[in-house]
Amino acid sequence: MINHTMIVSFDQPLPDAELDQYLMDIERVMIDSGFVLSVESRRHIPVPGEEAVPALIATAIVQLAVADTDALAKTFTAPGLHEVIGRWQSRHPYKVAWANHTALA
Repeated sequence: MINHTMIVSFDQPLPDAELDQYLMDIERVMIDSGFVLSVESRRHIPVPGEEAVPALIATAIVQLAVADTDALAKTFTAPGLHEVIGRWQSRHPYKVAWANHTALA
């Protein structure tokens, strides 16, 4: 099994309801694709002073579990994924960093 962990960082703060909707949209398109075994997302927990660190600071983390590298490659072609990304990027620009890895625990 491979985990695809995405660090999602919106350029500007989002209202809670909008961040919840973004996460639901991403989770839904991934689950509906049939390529993932599971999808989990969590909000970043801010720490005072972290904005002074020159790094990509997350708004949220999204983690997909897939069976293998073939399934992982297919997630990038999931039906509806590019529409969801485009819709959110046009309203609330964001950046994504990711890592593909085996289970951490």
